[in-house]
Amino acid sequence: MDAGSISLLVLLLLVGYLASGTVIFVSIICVSALSLGVFLDFGPDRLGATLSRIMIRASSSWELSAIPLFVWMGEIVFRTSLISSMFRGLSVLVGRLPGGLLHTNVIGCALFAAVSGSSAATTATVGKITLGELRARNYDEGLAVGSLAGAGTLGLLIPPSIVMIIYGLLAEVSIIRLFAAGLIPGIMIAAFYSLYIAARCARSDRLAPKAMPGGSIAGALKDLGPISVLILVVLGSIYGGWATPSESAAVGVVTALMIAAARRELSVSLLKDSLLGAVPTSCMICSILVAAAFLSTAMGFLHIPRDVASFIGTLNLSPIGLLVILAVFYILLGLLLDGISITVMTLPITMPLVLSAGIDPIWFGVFLVIMVELGQMTPPVGFNLFILQGMSGVPILRVATAALPFFLLMCVAVVVLAVFPEIALFLPNLLF
Repeated sequence: MDAGSISLLVLLLLVGYLASGTVIFVSIICVSALSLGVFLDFGPDRLGATLSRIMIRASSSWELSAIPLFVWMGEIVFRTSLISSMFRGLSVLVGRLPGGLLHTNVIGCALFAAVSGSSAATTATVGKITLGELRARNYDEGLAVGSLAGAGTLGLLIPPSIVMIIYGLLAEVSIIRLFAAGLIPGIMIAAFYSLYIAARCARSDRLAPKAMPGGSIAGALKDLGPISVLILVVLGSIYGGWATPSESAAVGVVTALMIAAARRELSVSLLKDSLLGAVPTSCMICSILVAAAFLSTAMGFLHIPRDVASFIGTLNLSPIGLLVILAVFYILLGLLLDGISITVMTLPITMPLVLSAGIDPIWFGVFLVIMVELGQMTPPVGFNLFILQGMSGVPILRVATAALPFFLLMCVAVVVLAVFPEIALFLPNLLF
């Protein structure tokens, strides 16, 4: 049986497991084991030995420790008043712009993304503060929900990003360089969103009421101070070369606890709740990574990446042609799977194609993260849409419709990055 037929059967088997409600970790393990057993006659003993060896190797990576630490840092911030203070400060600074407080969705998500690394956490945390305030002030609900759906995805792109850590581990590229590569594209996409909001609201007064915000600039800067300090400590320690991503995550946790203590919010209850929130998420991510390592090994034994790469190589596609095909492929996967699953299940196949086409793996990491972000805004498995539907009570199809302009703006950003790859590569080449 050729590689194409085997790949199709493996994909159908995986989809079948996921459709049956089997958790992703178990689905990947079962598909990998069945593939090796059926196509290569691996017996139980050999399967067990292979799986145990891979589990030990995949779970002992030092870089993997950054994931639970960054998740815990986000949980600590989520349970303090840092986010409400950030909203107050942003309200004063952006309230006079066309679109007013709608910009707090975009800028708030961008700031929280720099201490969270998670799209779902960013959307839920900022939405919990802003949606009620915007609704009370009679802002257009569709634009409020849509902007939050789009900006919430920045949690995956603006460093520190959990998906970037996973990509760096699997692709064996520098996580620090990936973080640097994601910063400018993240800011660019946030700017696209704010410009779109300003342009729409400048043409229609009913979308955003013109109300002068209270408070002073000095007070706003004071409110933004704590979250800014946390961002500077985390990113500064990485880009300054003082800490690895794992070490900066530990520094970030300590800094978040110190800020909570300084604001008299540190308590046993805060520690308990933040840990209870961080442990399940961290275990889920790490278990999927271990399963993905087994899947990658199984695909290697079956020669699927090599054979698929050879087949696509015979098509004589240009790098742009390959990226177009991969973009469609990832957007379709985003209809069914979450970002982490997409990354770990596809990278063993797509990475050899990317390298053979001469595409920079750091740039491709940014491209992949944006593709995953697009999946967060597409039904039926767009997690940001589900979060916003639950928080706002707006029907899921209306949420998806409201998010469509921001989905298209992110597609424009991908085109810009493809035409001008230096946007993503400038900082990593400058700093490292």
